[in-house]
Amino acid sequence: MPRKLAAGNWKMNGGPGSAAMLNALAEAHPAPDCDVLICPPAPLITTLVSLGTPFQIGAQDCHSAESGAHTGDTSAKLLKEIGASAAIVGHSERRTDHGETSATVAAKANAAMSAGLLAIICVGETEAERDGGRTLKVVGGQIAGSVPEDAEAQNLVIAYEPVWAIGTGRTPTIEQIAEVHDFIRETLIARFGDAGAEIRILYGGSVKPSNVEEIFAVPNVDGGLVGGASLKAEDFGPIVAAAST
Repeated sequence: MPRKLAAGNWKMNGGPGSAAMLNALAEAHPAPDCDVLICPPAPLITTLVSLGTPFQIGAQDCHSAESGAHTGDTSAKLLKEIGASAAIVGHSERRTDHGETSATVAAKANAAMSAGLLAIICVGETEAERDGGRTLKVVGGQIAGSVPEDAEAQNLVIAYEPVWAIGTGRTPTIEQIAEVHDFIRETLIARFGDAGAEIRILYGGSVKPSNVEEIFAVPNVDGGLVGGASLKAEDFGPIVAAAST
């Protein structure tokens, strides 16, 4: 089984006190038996890398180009140079708020991989798509369009985040999570052969200490992409612990 990954997406949160939070988490979990990744806002990456915690630090996005006239964007190459080890691409908030297509996501993922970053590609359906019985079609289409052809298990993670569960407190049933994660695994194996069994699949969407053990026990759930619960050591600590068992 792939080594579990507990990833925290801080979104547009964090500030001067973030170092203390990460140090507290490291004090409680100095040698977790899982991979731990924190993705803060870009201005905090260098500060958190410099702390020297046992955790990886990543970015919430990257541009598909290595350099150029792209005001406000950051290249994967620069992220790697300042110590980032991963980049989230294709989050539903980027797809919705910034109109990113799966082709855009694939280009960003390719840039991340080329720079030596782990690309965490997000997929997931809206409430209307879920209610319309189109979940697997939507997720399958996003994987087909967003995952670069030369992706490998060591540089790719898929994060399934049902859009209707992000930040809402609503969580799919265990059966619903299992159905989608099994489908994603089958899709990856069909595309990449045996290597598809080694690509980690994270679940994201209202993951919290009270439900994490049940979610992480689902086959083909190889960890979580956690939003709000990753902002406090006392909330994210139990999630790291659950990924370590």
